[in-house]
Amino acid sequence: MTSYPPDTALAVEADRLVKVFGEQRAVDGVSLAVPRGAVYGVLGPNGAGKTTTIKMLATLLRPDGGSARIFGHDVVAEPTAVRSLVGVTGQYASVDETLTATENLMIFSRLLGMSRAAARRRTADLLEEFSLIEAADKPLANFSGGMRRRLDLAASLIATPPLLFLDEPTTGLDPRTRTQMWETIRRLVREGATVLLTTQYLDEADQLADRIAVIDHGRVIADGTADELKASIGGSALHLTLTERTHLDQARLIIGEVLDVEASITPEAGRLTAPLRDPNATADLLIRLREHGIPIEEITVTKPSLDEVFLTITGHPAEDTASERSPA
Repeated sequence: MTSYPPDTALAVEADRLVKVFGEQRAVDGVSLAVPRGAVYGVLGPNGAGKTTTIKMLATLLRPDGGSARIFGHDVVAEPTAVRSLVGVTGQYASVDETLTATENLMIFSRLLGMSRAAARRRTADLLEEFSLIEAADKPLANFSGGMRRRLDLAASLIATPPLLFLDEPTTGLDPRTRTQMWETIRRLVREGATVLLTTQYLDEADQLADRIAVIDHGRVIADGTADELKASIGGSALHLTLTERTHLDQARLIIGEVLDVEASITPEAGRLTAPLRDPNATADLLIRLREHGIPIEEITVTKPSLDEVFLTITGHPAEDTASERSPA
């Protein structure tokens, strides 16, 4: 593994990073502190600025403002040192579609300076690690999406960097392959790697991340462990599904008056979600809604999940699939 300063406690230090494309601030003052040996999740919908942030930290884009250091090395002043410490797996495969899995890994290994014999050994190890031995000599045109993602991650691990940037690594994978990828990420961390993982899947962040930054519209709007984020919106969450969606705004006002909290609306489902600090207040809310002639189709009270956290602090679900805000 590449060496780095042993007294550097943080793998990533980002201070008010900014990236502007034309009149659009794709990243608008993002600050992150990623401890060594952890999985740090950056959670947000498409277009939130996650990929652009990764590209700046990996020296693929130059920041327009702010600063960032990787194991103490400045991403602008010391790009070569930074690149020797990181591996990047992006949303789209970097492997050559015209080559086999073996040929791809051999070429990447040789480009990284390995001898032919060392490249063969490393290729064989990675093919086994990522369950690609049977398909090793088949054209990538015959690979499934999951197989391509596994090969792409394998290619990023040839040099076993101390810091891995995984940009939505499980997007489009089937549940089985996704679970395999989670296990690989856990193993890498057990072996000493640090992982900065971007995702729009809340369960993925909940399963893997030691700490999570919630990013929306280019800004970090919350940061903490999964438990801290859940606790920040109250002990439980109230879900109300209305019979008629035309009552959503009125019901939201009533929730604010009775529970003294801000409710979030999911218009497509006709549902309101609000933190519930006092379960006894639910009866008062139902009485008030009935007095205003607002019929309820369903009411549930649940312990908070990251879904409720995201919905509460952003006002929209994490599955929001708005187009990317930047060319990244």
